Amino acid sequence: MMAMLFASKVILGSITFDQVPRLLKQQVADILVENGCEHLITEEEYLPKAE
Repeated sequence: MMAMLFASKVILGSITFDQVPRLLKQQVADILVENGCEHLITEEEYLPKAE
């Protein structure tokens, strides 16, 4: 629930991915990828791995 809130804020531009709490970053990154917004993920370790 909190991850969805933070993902929505990142998508809307209210906050940046860097401002997401560390414990929620992976969940928020997953939500951003699911919604086609992976370009908003600014930390390489959370980007989807190329297969």
